[in-house]
Amino acid sequence: MEYIDQPIAAKKRVALVAHDNRKASLIEWCQKHRAVLEQHQLLGTGTTGSKIEAATGLVVEKLFSGPMGGDQQLGAKICQGEVDILIFFWDPFEPMPHDPDVKALLRIAAVWNIPVACNGSSADMMIHSALMERSFSRLVPDYQGYLDSRKTETAV
Repeated sequence: MEYIDQPIAAKKRVALVAHDNRKASLIEWCQKHRAVLEQHQLLGTGTTGSKIEAATGLVVEKLFSGPMGGDQQLGAKICQGEVDILIFFWDPFEPMPHDPDVKALLRIAAVWNIPVACNGSSADMMIHSALMERSFSRLVPDYQGYLDSRKTETAV
């Protein structure tokens, strides 16, 4: 597969997700970084997004709850180029009934070269990066080129 440069605007689309045991930590993190986060577009799975909004006053576009398909909705938004950063405070000690969805979300973030933070330390590093305040380019799969090459292969 070939890759192409995709520009990322200075105003980022930041996805916020947390497992139940980590929601309080993510909310605390959002409160700590409210001044930075309010400069960007935020989206999150349903319960997490609602709790962040209630606790911080930040505006969060809410998808479905993770177990109800929110993780998959978020994955689709990543594929469509509608997410620039994923901050996902997941609990490595608690198996979740929707673990396959979580693994799929993390996989699709890796495929589309989305920066991912899975804990407070990595999220701190990400939010304080110079790239958070300016546009930059990342390599993403050239999916259209891939589809076009498949058409050529089947036509032969």
